Amino acid sequence: MEELKELKERMEAQRPADWDSLPDLNLYMDQVIGYMPRQLIQYGEEERLTSAMVNNYIKDGLLPRAEGKRYGKVHLAYLTAICALKQVLSVRDAGRLAAHHADEGPREMYERFCGELDRALKETAGRLETDGDREDLPRLALTLALRSYADKLACERVIDLIRETETEGKPKKSKKEK
Repeated sequence: MEELKELKERMEAQRPADWDSLPDLNLYMDQVIGYMPRQLIQYGEEERLTSAMVNNYIKDGLLPRAEGKRYGKVHLAYLTAICALKQVLSVRDAGRLAAHHADEGPREMYERFCGELDRALKETAGRLETDGDREDLPRLALTLALRSYADKLACERVIDLIRETETEGKPKKSKKEK
């Protein structure tokens, strides 16, 4: 099937720009919005990043503030990770995962993200059978959906464990502080 073959090819080949290929010049918001669709595989307009979304990510502390209304590599790296992860996680949990790797530094966090994304895309592309017919699509969709379900269950539990370790490290408030 031609459509699945095209998807498989994109999943095998299309990747976000590596750190050194991200723009060296800081970008204005409209340039960021125009750049981001190149970073991830997309099929619909509803997935597009908006300036309101970027501003909300900044307000929520998921993304550093702009440097004089301009956004650099660090912003593009975080936005790429957030835009991919929010497809399956809450935006807050996506930011939590990015923040846990922030100690490594933005470049290292982004390279880890890209490496994991590469492995995931290759694995899923390997599951796509492109020589089947349309009658095989429901079975393939069910297989992919159940794989997503299982991965999401595991991911949610791991995020719960991360939350638990975050709260264990904080001193408990006394009744007077509450």
